[in-house]
Amino acid sequence: MTYYQHLGAYSDLADIALRAGLMKRTLPLPEFRAAAVRLLTVPILPEEEPENLTVVREWRRDGIQGMELCWHAGFGPETRAWLLRPEGTAAAELPGVLACHDHGGFKFLGKEKIADGPGGPTDEIRTYREQYYGGRAYVNALARKGFAVLVHDAFLWGSRKFAPEVLPAEEREWSDRLAAPDATEAERYNLAAGFHEHRVEKYARLFNTSMAALVARDDRIALKVLARFADPHRLGALGLSGGGNRTAMLQCVCPELKAAVIVGLMSTYAGLLDHNMNHTWMLFPPGLSAVGDWPDLAGCRAPSPLLVQFDRDDGLFNMAGMTAADERLRGIYTEAGAAANYESGFYDGPHKFDLPMQADAFDFLNRRLG
Repeated sequence: MTYYQHLGAYSDLADIALRAGLMKRTLPLPEFRAAAVRLLTVPILPEEEPENLTVVREWRRDGIQGMELCWHAGFGPETRAWLLRPEGTAAAELPGVLACHDHGGFKFLGKEKIADGPGGPTDEIRTYREQYYGGRAYVNALARKGFAVLVHDAFLWGSRKFAPEVLPAEEREWSDRLAAPDATEAERYNLAAGFHEHRVEKYARLFNTSMAALVARDDRIALKVLARFADPHRLGALGLSGGGNRTAMLQCVCPELKAAVIVGLMSTYAGLLDHNMNHTWMLFPPGLSAVGDWPDLAGCRAPSPLLVQFDRDDGLFNMAGMTAADERLRGIYTEAGAAANYESGFYDGPHKFDLPMQADAFDFLNRRLG
């Protein structure tokens, strides 16, 4: 029996699960994809179309032409988004990219973490970007390369977050105990929202869905918004961490997606055992392990072009799990007769999407969509 520190005397449960065939794909890829798509749909909600899509305002700044959009996703507060493109261009003639913001334990804001709108970033966002994004708003940099880039607040973030007063009192109390005396409003909210995510998943299960499916639904609607403004035949998606999680789900579900970049969010499930089980609920769509593994979900639309970027010193994953996922994805694309459509890269350093990684990702999107 393999001993797992997280499980102790229950380590045999993991061995039993693995021997039972969990986390192994036995279905042909089309059948697996059909099963995964079912797991990422929300049967109780109406059609996945943006309701009351509105252009709120437009601006020009630093060579970027920006547009603020809002729409209703069929439940909860409205979604706010920014569409950025090079100044003086027509969005409809440009390839479109849906930029998916990360999780980051930072739900107070969404799109602002990776994009600059009509105003500049706060000091808190500047510090955040220095740690994870090479110090810049990569969405703006991508737009300057000739793309129409849409970045929106996903379910639970920014304009789509739960109001602070709705969070249960005990979660706010835990946040106050853990927060530094000089913690900002955002830092206190993010701590409470971290506890609240578990409660959200429980409610989602009661409603015959999951956090993963609800976030994926928001993203599918956003992709339809992007298709109304950019070239609908040249659509891509990318994101770091939780944004990579969201991109993987989009890659699985959306046939209109022609290229995807997953950054810092790829491992086999077995590679998480006893190492990194503190991930967001988005990484564990209920029932997925019964039909396959996370790399299967990300690769099930092969031969659709896919780039996966790994950080060698990523504290959220280990090398064994990342390497195994890379090999699994390469095998999926080889079996699909499209080995050249899967690309990957391993980069030194911790969990991040820094400037060299961004350059490689932008090049991939340009080659696949440009």
